Amino acid sequence: MNAPHAGQVVVVTGASGGIGRASAQAFGARGDRVALLARGDAGLSGAAREIEAAGGTALAVPTDVSSPEQVEAAAEAIEEALGPIDVWVNVAFTSVFAEFTDITPAEYKRVTEVNYLGYVYATMAALKRMLPRDHGTIVQVGSALAYRGIPLQTAYCGSKHAIQGFHESLRCELRHNRSHVRVTMPQMPAVNTPQFDWVINRLPQPAQPVPPIYQTELAARAVLYAADHPRRREYWVGGSTAMTLAVNAIAPGLMDRYLARTGYSSQQVDRPQPQDRPTNLWEPADGPGGRDYGLHGSFDDRAVTRSIQVWASQRHGLLASAGAAAVVGALAVYGKKRR
Repeated sequence: MNAPHAGQVVVVTGASGGIGRASAQAFGARGDRVALLARGDAGLSGAAREIEAAGGTALAVPTDVSSPEQVEAAAEAIEEALGPIDVWVNVAFTSVFAEFTDITPAEYKRVTEVNYLGYVYATMAALKRMLPRDHGTIVQVGSALAYRGIPLQTAYCGSKHAIQGFHESLRCELRHNRSHVRVTMPQMPAVNTPQFDWVINRLPQPAQPVPPIYQTELAARAVLYAADHPRRREYWVGGSTAMTLAVNAIAPGLMDRYLARTGYSSQQVDRPQPQDRPTNLWEPADGPGGRDYGLHGSFDDRAVTRSIQVWASQRHGLLASAGAAAVVGALAVYGKKRR
């Protein structure tokens, strides 16, 4: 069954792999016209074929989101080809797995330009078109690491914290101006994306997401729901995200000690580093003649495809009503017994 907002023009950055590609597929499968922004040729071509095969319309626009000129040119080309943009989903990111002292200033700058400023430039391009129409939704795909920093990911965590602050400030401005343009931010757990196969990694062993690991399709469903229900400021995706953010809010010092003890081993796989692995910080890992990495990373055998927490987080009103009804019922039974 088609979703209530099917048939829209949707832009997805980072659409050549992982969460971005899975989200683009989900929009395309319900009949949306989907513009795919990324640098890699192989991934963009593969994602476009999948969307077309699912019955959607795909437009691949090779774009480096760290360039405001490229992002603006992409937005212009998308509206000319597909029509006015209804939804813009920011996903594109990169990272360096290393201790802070092992990351160069140029690498730190590049991660920040892609992860944080890429969201800023894309949001500028989207709002330039949405605000005059007083219509549209921007989904800033975030992470539990937007609230809770972990070791070996200072560049990534810093950029996600920046996006969180940017999102909150922008949301307040839009509300002040009574705009009907919406912004929302789903906070993701550890996801089985190809990033762990292509980020710069200076650890002794291959990098992995901190378990539990969730599958990209689950993340994509959360993105789709957020795009269709953007009045919520954010969504927590996965039980691990909810637990991490709750504990960090109550006892951040305890989390510091726990992560100092476990954060190194939990982010590494017990096997040797592969030789000649690609990196995507400066150039796409799936460039001309390169491999299409697809939706998933290397952890399909451990990735979780469902989450009760995601279901519950999307039904706060229903669960609150059910809880209230249960309390009223219990009080009624108690009152009967007393009489």
